[in-house]
Amino acid sequence: MTAAALGSLFHYVFLAGCALTAGKLYFSGLYKRYPVFFLYFLFRIPNAIWPFFLDVRSVPYFNVWTITTIIALIFYVLLVVELYRLVLANYRGLQTIGRWAMYASLIVSVAVSVLSLLPKMASMSARNRKLFVVLGPERAIETALALFIIVLLAFLSRYPIQLSRNVRLHAVVYAAFFLSNTLGTLMRLLFGIAIGDAANLVIAAVNTSTVLAWLLFLNPAGEEVRDSQPAMTREHEQRLLKQLETLNATMLRVSRQAR
Repeated sequence: MTAAALGSLFHYVFLAGCALTAGKLYFSGLYKRYPVFFLYFLFRIPNAIWPFFLDVRSVPYFNVWTITTIIALIFYVLLVVELYRLVLANYRGLQTIGRWAMYASLIVSVAVSVLSLLPKMASMSARNRKLFVVLGPERAIETALALFIIVLLAFLSRYPIQLSRNVRLHAVVYAAFFLSNTLGTLMRLLFGIAIGDAANLVIAAVNTSTVLAWLLFLNPAGEEVRDSQPAMTREHEQRLLKQLETLNATMLRVSRQAR
């Protein structure tokens, strides 16, 4: 099988996975629990179809790609917000501080990315300049979100917070998804849209795998929070939970004073 044929196969599997996942979320009722996640998959269905009808080298393709990329970035931010709200559902203070930290990191990342591109843009063609205006912030946003999720995973490994299997699945798959997208954006910045077939296939394979992971493992039964096998003594667990409650109360006071 050629690289082009394999890439098309990944694209069709990705499209089918998005449609089936959206249907599964709706008919299982999980769309009420994950509304942004559900809307994101509804968006991905037409977003995976329109490239079939436009020439990749045409102006309409570039314009549609720009618009859909911006919409996707907005969804990425909202998806991570939805994720950490689920993870920190019982810790409103940490939720607020986490939201501030995420927004601040996004602003700083985008600003640094844009400033780093300004010296290069003067010598670019108009089309490449528009391309870099989109790809630069895209890389910054995806990297910031991926790092935010990694920090969240590290936080979960530190404290014994009981979460459903679905929420844990979200956190792990999101991290893989954003990191692969960041790699793809970086390669497009370095080599342009027409990057190597091997890189395209790897990124397509990762994105398709994440969609299939959500399709296969996200289900109503995964919403049940079960007591996991203790990895620490009961005394140590209680001490960590007390620390978490103290930290949450402190952050809640700080957030109220900042208003």
